[in-house]
Amino acid sequence: MITHYYKKDTQSGLQTVEDPCVGVWTHVTAPSDSELTALIAQYGLDDAIIADIKDVFEVPRFEHEGITSYFFTRYPYDVKDIDIDTAPILFILGETFLITITEQDVPFLDLFIEGKREFATTQKTKLFLEFLYELVVTYERKLTRTRKMVYRDMGRLRNIRSRDIQRLVFFEQELNEIMSALVPTHGWLQQLTKGNYIQMFSEDRELLEDLLIANVQLVDSTKSILKTIQNIRNASEAILTQNLNSTIRRLTAFTIVLTIPTLISSVFGMNVALPFQENPHAMLFIGGFIVTVVGLTIYFFKSNRWI
Repeated sequence: MITHYYKKDTQSGLQTVEDPCVGVWTHVTAPSDSELTALIAQYGLDDAIIADIKDVFEVPRFEHEGITSYFFTRYPYDVKDIDIDTAPILFILGETFLITITEQDVPFLDLFIEGKREFATTQKTKLFLEFLYELVVTYERKLTRTRKMVYRDMGRLRNIRSRDIQRLVFFEQELNEIMSALVPTHGWLQQLTKGNYIQMFSEDRELLEDLLIANVQLVDSTKSILKTIQNIRNASEAILTQNLNSTIRRLTAFTIVLTIPTLISSVFGMNVALPFQENPHAMLFIGGFIVTVVGLTIYFFKSNRWI
């Protein structure tokens, strides 16, 4: 679906227009092939670049063709039937227009469509940067929720279960995917500060600098959570290994303790001449001997901290 939005700085509401005009924001959601073909012809876009938005694994990148700039990035989204947690979004800045193309509804763009954010489509560069700022806020919220859940698992480290470890693995995969989205995006944001790819005023440059700082903080926060997860996994593996070794030692010691009376009983159970076989108190002597040997064995194990 293709929708054209228009709003001046002095207007109170966002207008939907039938045909694109100067200063329009064109929002495209889940476009068909015919809609993309019409969009390409209408705005004179590069069809090879536009076709990449159909790829759910498209990586963030920046391309500049003539007077039009193409910015691919990714936003948090749970794609159905595919084990990925981000989806691609394409921003296109032309001389007189701004285009956003996605395959799904984007929550942070809905804030602008529903009038929850003040903006003007005629200020296309500022609006583009405001979109990116809301994207950063979306990532911050996601990382905050993930951090809380990771710290909760860290607090019960000694009682961690296999499903908790599995959840940490999922968190690690999710964070690595976020890193793969943030780092390339930070690369083309830096590229914008070094070239005249888009027209920017002093206010836009300040917003771009804030975006760079916020993006770096996101990357650092993601790395910190990943490090915490790795530490929890390493510690849990060490604890589980130690518990397994302790269990094996106890079982081994228990087996040895049971082997002693079994061995002695087997010797005195042979059908041959044996010591004390004529003694009426033989059972007491043998029982006392077994208890003594078992007691010494248990003392030896405890003194060496085997049990």
